[in-house]
Amino acid sequence: MSALRLLARREALLIAALIAVALVLLAIVRLGSEIAEDGTSGFDNWLIVALRQPGNLGVPIGPAWLQTAMIDITTLGGVTALTLLVMASSGFLVTARRYRHAALLVAATISGTIMGQTLKLAFARARPQLVPHLVDIATLSYPSGHALNSAIVYLTLGAMLARTEPGRRTRLYIMAVAIALTLLIGCSRVYIGVHWPTDVLAGWAVGGSWALLWWAIAVRMSRPRRVAGVSG
Repeated sequence: MSALRLLARREALLIAALIAVALVLLAIVRLGSEIAEDGTSGFDNWLIVALRQPGNLGVPIGPAWLQTAMIDITTLGGVTALTLLVMASSGFLVTARRYRHAALLVAATISGTIMGQTLKLAFARARPQLVPHLVDIATLSYPSGHALNSAIVYLTLGAMLARTEPGRRTRLYIMAVAIALTLLIGCSRVYIGVHWPTDVLAGWAVGGSWALLWWAIAVRMSRPRRVAGVSG
């Protein structure tokens, strides 16, 4: 049991560190946002403009392939991609007779999506109009649904998968990939001009904490079965 507890603490610490960073950044930026006359912070405006070519805000910085890559990456956090991923993953868990994990994954995703949409309606923040958007979008901005939902899905899946691996390096690699995907998707939203940076930070914070909650539930629910297997 000591080894299992150590493994759980390490996984929790990895996810909690991401949440802590996101929350601290969010608190700092939101404080500046509250005193800004137009409801945005200087950081929001600066970063979006900094990611565009000087004198031509319609073109993002970097080579042409980077723009295409960012548009492709942002789709990984979209409703279609995440829905297919959750369906495929939950189907796999069901075939592996891990019914509880499948139910937890679906519950975490659906409840997180509802929470994100509720927050959007509550804050009703408009999309940034400083630069042209690289993709068409007309929904509300705060928090970023792509950042929030990708954090929930990828971090929850990563944590569940990591718990099945005995090797520390393998667990770290799995979580690193999950975190990297979450970060890349969020950054792509700012790069293509459809979100304020604080939208993404809020999405990471909410989505990450939600993933942590459901991961903790999964750990607690799996303990009785493991104990019973050892004693039998």
